[in-house]
Amino acid sequence: MLSRKGLIPEELVLTRLAEGAPRGPSLPRVRERRARFVGKNGAVNVAHKNIREQGRFLQDVFTTLVDLKWPHTLLIFTMSFLCSWLLFAMSWWLLAFAHGDLHRPPPSSSSSSSSSSSWVPCVTEIHSFTSAFLFSIEVQVTIGFGGRMMTEECPLAILVLIVQNIVGLVINAIMLGCIFMKTSQAHRRAETLIFSRHAVVALRGGRLCFMLRVGDLRKSMIIGATVRMQVVRKTTSPEGEVVPLNQIEIQLENPVGSNSIFLVSPLIIYHVIDSKSPLYDLAPGQLHHHEDLEVIVILEGVVETTGITTQARTSYLADEILWGQRFVPIVTEEDGRYSVDYSKFGNTVKVPTPQCTARQLDEDSSIMSSLPLGHRATLKKRSVRHPGLGPQATIVHPGLGPQGHPQEEIHEAEVQVHHLTIS
Repeated sequence: MLSRKGLIPEELVLTRLAEGAPRGPSLPRVRERRARFVGKNGAVNVAHKNIREQGRFLQDVFTTLVDLKWPHTLLIFTMSFLCSWLLFAMSWWLLAFAHGDLHRPPPSSSSSSSSSSSWVPCVTEIHSFTSAFLFSIEVQVTIGFGGRMMTEECPLAILVLIVQNIVGLVINAIMLGCIFMKTSQAHRRAETLIFSRHAVVALRGGRLCFMLRVGDLRKSMIIGATVRMQVVRKTTSPEGEVVPLNQIEIQLENPVGSNSIFLVSPLIIYHVIDSKSPLYDLAPGQLHHHEDLEVIVILEGVVETTGITTQARTSYLADEILWGQRFVPIVTEEDGRYSVDYSKFGNTVKVPTPQCTARQLDEDSSIMSSLPLGHRATLKKRSVRHPGLGPQATIVHPGLGPQGHPQEEIHEAEVQVHHLTIS
């Protein structure tokens, strides 16, 4: 029960039950759950090992910096400025040492010789490495406190000043651009693109369909949103070649000629399981964690506010596919506008569904006649009247019978749901 409520992971519950069970030679070994190729949050579960040509990452330094984690990026950001300040502080200190500025005592207002009064240093007020380091910071960040300044005595010092300004501008451009790209990465927008936790298989239009729900929590739209689906499973070719992660693309069939969707409200995306589908031989008894099956869903589009292309991903293992269930409607019309109840985003209800594969359903037409598809749920309507006016709206309560009692099934004939056909 705790596992179904999400308080304790299912793997931990199975481990505890296995530890408490009596051990004996007759107990079978529990098979581990199939590893995900794509996580529920969209992260790709692939580890790259034994990469010999590490120098390829340095050829694209900017992308490497953007891909780093935030602690590493901030460390490089800080060290780049500190190293440049120390490097040019050493340059200013060497210039002062070569010109003899470090051996000259600071000028005194009470007593100063004629030779010391006529001495012009390269940079005033530099007497140690600390003062050279402070002058390096003032030059690169253009603070200019006024105590230290350059003179016309040393042309080499002017060259060092120009080089340090150019280097400082390059470091600022790279690091600030890197931080901007990290804060505006496309996957940040994907955090508000949500998928249903489970996928369902049920009848729609007399055919078995694989269905899931996708939604966008933000008001800003995803322009040109497209949906792609892939089935990843282990296959063996007729020649005996074993492909551990064979990616089978599920083609889209849309009347407008593309797979674009208008994602202003949660949509139910469904795929018709026909003879061309990789799920044609999928049976209800195969929907367990031992089955080598994973369905990957990819949503792509352009963010309306930034113009950056974003991508949201998720996947469904075999035990995350519910057979014989359908998503409940969550879009209602209230006070002249449509309202979305996200608390029911992943809720499903049981519906009559053949307990067989799509192949068996196509070969035996008598299976459909044995299903109780004639029962229809009754909708209770309530009119809302404004004082002095006629009825302004009709509120439909799905799942209520004539006496106000809840019905078990909710049929698609009573609810209008946006959908996209996939085959």
